Amino acid sequence: MGGGGDTSCIGARFIYSGEGLPSKIYSNIDNQLKQTVNAAAAMRILSNSGATMPSFQLFEPLPALAPYASNPADSKGRLFREPQSRTRSAFARDRDRILHSNAWRRLIHKTQVFVYHEGDHYRTRLTHSLEVAQIARSLARQLGLSEDLAEAIALSHDLGHPPFGHAGEDALNRCMASFGGFDHNAQALRLVTKLEQRYASFDGLNLSWETLEGLVKHNGPLVGERVAAPIRNFDQTFALDLGCFAGLEAQVAAIADDIAYNAHDIDDGLRAGLFDVRDLTDIGLIAAIADDVNTRYGSLSPPRMHHEIVRRVIDVFVEDVLSVTKANLLALAPQSAADIRAAAQAVVGLSDAARSDEMQLRGFLREKMYGHARVQRMSAQAQRVISALFETFINRPAAMPSSWAAIAEAGEPMISARAVADYVAGMTDRYAISEYHRHIGPLAIDL
Repeated sequence: MGGGGDTSCIGARFIYSGEGLPSKIYSNIDNQLKQTVNAAAAMRILSNSGATMPSFQLFEPLPALAPYASNPADSKGRLFREPQSRTRSAFARDRDRILHSNAWRRLIHKTQVFVYHEGDHYRTRLTHSLEVAQIARSLARQLGLSEDLAEAIALSHDLGHPPFGHAGEDALNRCMASFGGFDHNAQALRLVTKLEQRYASFDGLNLSWETLEGLVKHNGPLVGERVAAPIRNFDQTFALDLGCFAGLEAQVAAIADDIAYNAHDIDDGLRAGLFDVRDLTDIGLIAAIADDVNTRYGSLSPPRMHHEIVRRVIDVFVEDVLSVTKANLLALAPQSAADIRAAAQAVVGLSDAARSDEMQLRGFLREKMYGHARVQRMSAQAQRVISALFETFINRPAAMPSSWAAIAEAGEPMISARAVADYVAGMTDRYAISEYHRHIGPLAIDL
């Protein structure tokens, strides 16, 4: 009785389950789907088959995946078993759950470099994550990978950031030094496995194994001291193979993050007046781009010139990543996603020349942007806000909302400190400033 299939069709690939269908009907469906050209036609075939929903399941047509891609049909599953979606693959469902989460929405008011009221056009954690996702999808498409999985990992990679960017994370890590520290990747894992409480059957978002793996390992294997306590604890419940590389979709998301923030920090730094194009031309890559733009277009207005530089920087690095990664794949000749995870080094990467350009660009931004007096002053004030809030809530848990206070007051010191860190990390910039004013007083220097 019945069956299931993964059938290749003309121009599309459908994954469906025929569980509960008589064998004769199942065989007829299978044959018809092999000649089907789009999802609507496939749905009509299934609807007319004599089966009624949910006897069959049909996913959207998937782009042809390379053998080394992460295939949603072969997912290692979720911590809590759920029926498959009739309209989405496992990885598309993960992406959608991330987009509908509270943690995602809060990113709109979390600092990338500049605090929210500095200007409407500066990147936030949310817009940065969208730009990372766009680059990750583009790379994944060219490499024959799962675009949905690459996007899900890209969208979730910064969910765990506290207010005020890396300054806030540094402050919270110091506050938590005696309680296991604070790491934004580990915090993202806590959010998607515990702190988001929206579903009736489980805490967290119950994301697939591959998305969770990419979330915690997109920057490489985690061993020894690199394994934060929340990640180590979760791994004991749902093993994520921490000691090996993540799949290619996670590696693509990681390098997309690097490309995106280097490019948009140039844009934001120029907009803020922290440096100008003449300063940037000390970097060989930017000088070559600026020369090309000037040759093609002559004198451009600053906004147009800035954008032409930024878009070309992204193109240069994306094309280099594709060239290097394709060469690495040819040399490795992986036949499965497992082969990628078992590799001795990352498969996605940059050439030596592009890596040199990236390091030069990072050095410039470190000096001219992150080290600028205006940004440093803002960062110092942000760290004072985070530290003061943490100290206030550790000493007076009742000052937090009742749900958080109950955890902090009932637990041992480690549990109490983690509850305070969870609460503070979940704040947006403006909420953190508001809580500082309410519990502590006015800021000496406005953020």
